[in-house]
Amino acid sequence: MTQFDNVSVIKQANVYFDGKCVSHNIVLEDGTKKSVGVILPSQLVFTTGAPEVMELVAGTCRVRLAGSDEWTDYTGGQSFDVPGDSSFDIETTETLHYVCHFG
Repeated sequence: MTQFDNVSVIKQANVYFDGKCVSHNIVLEDGTKKSVGVILPSQLVFTTGAPEVMELVAGTCRVRLAGSDEWTDYTGGQSFDVPGDSSFDIETTETLHYVCHFG
């Protein structure tokens, strides 16, 4: 899927880590919430409340989930799951475009 149809967009951007990650929240017709954004080249730590699926649209990164010593490489077209009440380290060397699916 390359686009979401019939969505509401929250106009105020989510800006994290001094602008290294910027996203917008969208709400689908059925009430499903997602976040669409970019992560600029950086090494960051994100925390989660609910489980998330990070869908990578374009770019590359490496990710280390909480409790793991191993880094895993991902690229556009791939995704990874993050448990709720957890965290993950992410390192990007180029702009990473993503969709975060909540729940």
